[in-house]
Amino acid sequence: MDLHSPLKKFFGFNKFKGLQEQVVKSIVNGNNTFVIMPTGGGKSLCYQLPALMQEGTAIVVSPLIALMKNQVDAIRGISEHNGVAHVLNSSLNKTDVAQVKSDITSGITKLLYVAPESLVKEEYVTFLRTQKISFVAIDEAHCISEWGHDFRPEYRNLRHIIKAIDNVPVICLTATATEKVQEDILKTLGITDANRFKASFNRPNLFYEVRPKTKDVQKDIIRFVKQRAGKSGIIYCLSRKKVEEIAQILQVNEINAVPYHAGLDAKTRVKHQDMFLMEDCDVVVATIAFGMGIDKPDVRFVIHHDIPKSLESYYQETGRAGRDDGEGYCLALYAYKDIEKLEKFMSSKPVAEQEIGHALLQEVVGYAETSMNRRKYLLHYFGEEFDEINGDGADMDDNSRNPKKKHEAKDDVVKLLSVVKDTLQQYKSKEIVNTIIGKENALLTSHKTHLQPFFGIGKDKTAAYWMALIRQILVVNFIRKEIEQYGVVKLTDVGAEYLKNPTSFLMTEDHSYSEENDNSIITNSKASGGVADDKLVKFLKDLRKKVATKHKVPPFAVFQDPSLEDMALKYPITLDELSKVHGVGEGKARKFGKDFVQLIANYVDENDVLRPDDLIVKSTGVNSGLKLYIIQNTDRKLPLEDISKSKGLKMDELIKEMEAIIFSGTKLDINYALDDLLDEEQQEEIYDYFMEAETDKIQDAIDEFDGDYDFDELRLMRIKFINEVGN
Repeated sequence: MDLHSPLKKFFGFNKFKGLQEQVVKSIVNGNNTFVIMPTGGGKSLCYQLPALMQEGTAIVVSPLIALMKNQVDAIRGISEHNGVAHVLNSSLNKTDVAQVKSDITSGITKLLYVAPESLVKEEYVTFLRTQKISFVAIDEAHCISEWGHDFRPEYRNLRHIIKAIDNVPVICLTATATEKVQEDILKTLGITDANRFKASFNRPNLFYEVRPKTKDVQKDIIRFVKQRAGKSGIIYCLSRKKVEEIAQILQVNEINAVPYHAGLDAKTRVKHQDMFLMEDCDVVVATIAFGMGIDKPDVRFVIHHDIPKSLESYYQETGRAGRDDGEGYCLALYAYKDIEKLEKFMSSKPVAEQEIGHALLQEVVGYAETSMNRRKYLLHYFGEEFDEINGDGADMDDNSRNPKKKHEAKDDVVKLLSVVKDTLQQYKSKEIVNTIIGKENALLTSHKTHLQPFFGIGKDKTAAYWMALIRQILVVNFIRKEIEQYGVVKLTDVGAEYLKNPTSFLMTEDHSYSEENDNSIITNSKASGGVADDKLVKFLKDLRKKVATKHKVPPFAVFQDPSLEDMALKYPITLDELSKVHGVGEGKARKFGKDFVQLIANYVDENDVLRPDDLIVKSTGVNSGLKLYIIQNTDRKLPLEDISKSKGLKMDELIKEMEAIIFSGTKLDINYALDDLLDEEQQEEIYDYFMEAETDKIQDAIDEFDGDYDFDELRLMRIKFINEVGN
């Protein structure tokens, strides 16, 4: 089956990305299909393409109205029929609903986007039952599972609704799901036979480290951040109070940091987020309220001052580092008493919720205390195998760089398990440790435990030692903590078996971290192919900041990081050479380049740099006849529809050509076309957004405006913005 011609016909792509082709095949062949792809992997094409290829209408269940609107607009952009995609939700009036039904009946509609709440409506179900449905796609499928981090009860009923409409194939898609969540989704939907496709969750450029949280934790953080002066980082804390405290202590120590949490008023929050994006501050100290809408590509470190409640959250939060494939350092500071604090918070919740919460927390404890390769542990949690010898990023964690010492602790494990058993499994960890080291208190005395022969059986070792051992045997499932009686330790079958036949048990000792032992600083020059001159990159960044401030634009509107790295690789000393650097072009070189080539020329002189003599020429890729035609006719203020029609271009293709023109530095005045689309206030709002934004990605703008504007409107406004600010 050739899928490439429809891919080219509908989306204009020549090849599929990652697992897309296999997924599309599975759906076209009528199989139930389950897809897990990290964000940015191209999930939506997996169901849009088969829907456009097949007879009938595909139903797409999605939780977010803004997301539906974006997707509908995007699909309408590639078809001559507006009715090719529709939304069916509470925002429609009677006439709209009638139009949607008529387009479905006449076979025009290929994709129907619905919220789960709308799909429950009897009138819709009755109508859809009479139509030809190609398949049902469920986006953000983790919402189905109560083990997911975004549980939506109305999703659980989907199986019955789908069956009521038609017995058609089901495709589920999600960006994050553990084995447990996957099984829950498949079982709830009754599609355990589904073909499963899973893209890798490995981020090889991230370095993972867990350090014990000492009483000098603030000093440790200051030292860590100062070693990375000028680099962007995020520090996550669980409470607002802690956020304020850490931000203050950093500021006092001349680190440019700002706080961010839900308790600040909206204006301050926006201001602080913008300062971070515009590089007016280096570090944001935040609760997890921060980062949802942020896509800063060059976050170089993420510190967890407090360990998060689940590995899912940890993966998402550390994932904000190194999005440009450059260095990303993930440091978690870990103290078991933080875990106990989280358990306490949970004790007020319903038992079922507590049970899930405890299970998720146990995974976090396991991750923090493991002595195995952390990447392997993390990927294993997401159901992915990892080769810790040859895998991509295999030595990018503390346990691989400096393995922890271990010692034989078989006898101590036996002592511990027998004390749990002999005290009739009625104590929490703290009382068990007190019993072992022989420390009396009212509770132990009331149970007469202090009179037992095993009282003080392990007083040759510290309470901290026994507490660490309890945690390590918890991770290997020798004991478990009771939910009903909050925190009481019980023996498991595995533990009881071990007591009968003890075997070797290697206990891991904690690392001791000293200042000298910071062999953890890593660099990653993968992004540029060669190794960029770090010293020069720093000078160029400082200059970019100055130039951006002078022109009152964000630093990315001058040059993006990959361009600076390419300059530090090729050392261009004329504007002509600069225009051939990655992502620069003639117009940008003319507008901003003078200071940059001057700085590089001086640097080359002072440091006797040998320059490469083969600067690669990159063309703008614009057909010059077409380019001229577009420039002349926008000057004549010809409607964009007329320009695209006369050249046989779709609107999307015309915008692409116009983007190529302005990105290469040529001016293009399309104000007349924008005035027909958007009023003055709307234009101002979008213009201000680009002025403050960290990147000029359209998807970010769409998220920011929550679907108020469509792709084309935002792309045209970006053209106006770059035209006026960058060219």
